[in-house]
Amino acid sequence: MTIRYACILFCTPLLLLGSAFGADVHHGSSAGQHGDHTSTHHPMSTPSPLTAAGNDAFWAIQEAIQKLDAEPNTDWSKVNLEALRQHLVDMQNFTLHVEVLSQTPIAQGMKAVVRPTTARSEASLERVFAAHPAQLKKETGWDMHVNKQGDGFVLTVTTPQPAETDRLRGLGYIGVMALGAHHQMHHWGMVQGESPHQ
Repeated sequence: MTIRYACILFCTPLLLLGSAFGADVHHGSSAGQHGDHTSTHHPMSTPSPLTAAGNDAFWAIQEAIQKLDAEPNTDWSKVNLEALRQHLVDMQNFTLHVEVLSQTPIAQGMKAVVRPTTARSEASLERVFAAHPAQLKKETGWDMHVNKQGDGFVLTVTTPQPAETDRLRGLGYIGVMALGAHHQMHHWGMVQGESPHQ
């Protein structure tokens, strides 16, 4: 009897308090829901102020899909978005997952030493360096030579035009890799099932 009486004395007020608190929470929740409802009335009637659908790679792939959809003659049996995705991984790797150990002036150009920080970035560098020198030569007339030394790569880039030397040196490793507008055309070729790097 004593234990039961004690429970009634102490538990009943707690139950009443909990009920009152629960009612307040419920009321507050309803008010919050009502507030949310009024602030987001007809959410589809207003376009999003955001333009980015994701990170840069995701955005590039989405843009490619939009262009494919807009092209009435798209041959979807040849479309290869996976090739573009893999190439964007390579671009991410040679941009962010390397250490630029040095960039030094040489006659009419510069020498850079870069080291991959992961096994994947090493493979990416090998793929990119196999194709980029020829493309750089085609677009700029510059000569790019790449040699692997130990766990790094040595790049020498020179120009036949002395007036371009300062620009070349200012661009450095990543500038030389990003130079030109061929990337977009290569990406479009990949998406359409071509092999633009061959």
